[in-house]
Amino acid sequence: MATIKIKQIGSPIRRPSDQRKILLGLGLGKMNRVVEVQDTPEVRGALAKLPHMVAIVD
Repeated sequence: MATIKIKQIGSPIRRPSDQRKILLGLGLGKMNRVVEVQDTPEVRGALAKLPHMVAIVD
């Protein structure tokens, strides 16, 4: 299955708790951290809720 790399570009400080939980679920939590996750509809939905905090890297 395909994977995608996600980089956190926004801080979870002063964000709602549900957005912080999504970040932790993706394996993020600190600025500029990059993780590689499976490219599934669930992950794409989580990324759609955080366009201001995460970016897909090549």
